[in-house]
Amino acid sequence: MKKFIFILGGTRSGKSSYAVALAKKLNKKTVFIATAAPLDKEMQTRIKLHKASRPQSWRVIEEEKNIDSVLSKISNKHKVVLIDCMGLLISNFLMSNLKNKEIEKRIKKLINIILEIKPTIILVSNEVGSGMVPKNPLARRFGDLLGWANQMMAKKADEVILMQSGIPVKIKNANFKKE
Repeated sequence: MKKFIFILGGTRSGKSSYAVALAKKLNKKTVFIATAAPLDKEMQTRIKLHKASRPQSWRVIEEEKNIDSVLSKISNKHKVVLIDCMGLLISNFLMSNLKNKEIEKRIKKLINIILEIKPTIILVSNEVGSGMVPKNPLARRFGDLLGWANQMMAKKADEVILMQSGIPVKIKNANFKKE
């Protein structure tokens, strides 16, 4: 049965590890879509650690911005799609100098494709709604866009899980009515 599972949490909350464990538990043919760009040594190290945590049998697609087009090409033979992560996707949009309206349009298109395709979707994102409002205008813009995107995803998801210190807390169950 198809599901849309949305997992979010703060930095080092365990969200990616939990998403990988959940996909492994589903024990289906999995595609992992990575949005990270290896722009510096530290990010390259993070990417290596993430790669080491995933089964080698999974198909991996590295795509920094055009997740919607990747999803539209996913074949029905794949049963699970894990996307990690929404925060980096928004960052990549910002680094490409996209305007807010274009970013919002792309997120809405992504939501529609997630709901249309057959595989179970596990989407990871950063929680940005628990901190202070940053001084920096770019950081505020990032927080606003990601916060909005998280709300949109959470409304459409069958399940929403908030990671707190490595502990998954279900904040929306599959039996909740979607809006």
